Amino acid sequence: MNRFWGIIFLPLVWMALTGDFSGGNFILGLLLSSLALWVAHPVGEGVPLIHYVRKGRRWLAFGIFFLRELIWASLRITWDILTPRHRMRPAILAIPLDVKTDLEITTLANLITLTPGTLSLDVSSDRKVLYIHAVYVHDVAAFKKYIKDSLERRVQEVLR
Repeated sequence: MNRFWGIIFLPLVWMALTGDFSGGNFILGLLLSSLALWVAHPVGEGVPLIHYVRKGRRWLAFGIFFLRELIWASLRITWDILTPRHRMRPAILAIPLDVKTDLEITTLANLITLTPGTLSLDVSSDRKVLYIHAVYVHDVAAFKKYIKDSLERRVQEVLR
């Protein structure tokens, strides 16, 4: 396990072992796991500390971005349900993939599925195309550009 994933995973293990899932206990677990990882493998050996700081900032920015997208999509679906006018324009799209690894493809597909109004259907056998169903596709090119430029690019940033 590399140091970054250890810093993320070990505080969750700490919280599970102590049975306290509060923010303060997460911070304590984060400090203890960071100390343990530093003692086991000092930062000076291998990857510099700034790498983990940058990676952490990318994950935080990605989390904020996805939360905002999740809220916006939920509000859009809710508004469409509550108003008499029907604004949905469903479509099934083939999105060419730039992500390569199983983790990147799975993460992208899951993020699409978690967002209300979109659903990942399948990945081509050569793993170069992701098929998705979306309920608000007014412009196919713009929708594909949104998936490529926002979700896929951000998945690449945090996982590479």
